[in-house]
Amino acid sequence: MLLLPAALVVFGVVLWPAGRALVISFLDVDSPFPGAYPFVGLRNYTDILGNPRFWAAAQHTLYFTVASTTLEVVLGLGLAHLLAAPMRFRWLFRAIVILPWALPTIVNGAMWRWILNAEYGALNALLTQLHLMGDYRSWLGSDPFLALNMVVVADVWKNTSLVAFFLLAGLSAIPAELGEAARIDGAGSFRVFWRITLPLLRPTLAAVLVLRVIEAFKVFDIVYVMTGGGPASGTQTITFLTYLQAFSAQRFSSGAALAYLTVIAVLMLALSYLRLLRQQEMRAS
Repeated sequence: MLLLPAALVVFGVVLWPAGRALVISFLDVDSPFPGAYPFVGLRNYTDILGNPRFWAAAQHTLYFTVASTTLEVVLGLGLAHLLAAPMRFRWLFRAIVILPWALPTIVNGAMWRWILNAEYGALNALLTQLHLMGDYRSWLGSDPFLALNMVVVADVWKNTSLVAFFLLAGLSAIPAELGEAARIDGAGSFRVFWRITLPLLRPTLAAVLVLRVIEAFKVFDIVYVMTGGGPASGTQTITFLTYLQAFSAQRFSSGAALAYLTVIAVLMLALSYLRLLRQQEMRAS
C-alpha cells in the first residue's frame, strides 16, 4: 500500500505511454485523434530501416556520440587532475568549473547559437580581430559537417565539467601513498599515471564513458536549439528525426517505431554497462 502511489505514477508517466507507443508502432496512425487504425505489423520498422534519412541520421548520431564522449573524457580527465591539485581557493575554482554543467541545455544551446552567429557572433569577432580569419564565417548555416562539429563543441563545453567531477571522485579514492612510493622508486609523473592512476581509475572511467555514451546517443535539445537539424539535414540525429516524423509530419507510427529503435540501442548500451559492472565485481571478489 505504501508503494501504490509511486507505482501509479510510474505506470501513468512511464509504462502506459511506453506501451501505447509500442502498440502505435505496429499500426498506421496519421492523426492525433483516437480511432480505428489498420494493423501493419513490422512495416513501419522495415520502412525506417530502408529509408536513407534514417541511416544518415544514424551516422550523425554515431559521430556526435563518439566525438563528444571522447573529448569530454579526455578533457575531463585533465580537468579532474587540475581540480585535485593542491591550490589556494580550490573550492572557488571547483564552483566556477561546474557552472557550464549547471546551465540548462536550452540556455547553453542558445548561448552558443549567438556566439556562432554569422553576422555578429563573438567567435567571428574574436578570430577577425586576432587576424586568424579574414572574413566572418557562417558556422551553423553553410557547411553541414562544420555545423555538426559546432554542436559537438557546445555539448563538450557543457558536460566536460560533469565528467571531471565524476573522475575527481575516482581520483580521491586512490591512496596517495601509491604514487609517492612509485616516485621514490624513480617513476616519473607519466609512468605513475599510466601504471597506477589509470588502472585504478578504470572502473570510474568505464561508468562515466557508458553513461555519457547513452546520453549523447539520445541528443535532441541542443540540436533543436542550435541548428534545427540543418543545414541540409546535416545535424539531424535519430531522436531529432523521431521528432520530425511524429510531430512535424504527424506520422505517429513511424515516430513510435523510431523511438523504439532508439530504446533498443540504449538498452544494449545499458546492458553492456551492467555486464561491465558485473565483471568488475567478480574481479574485485
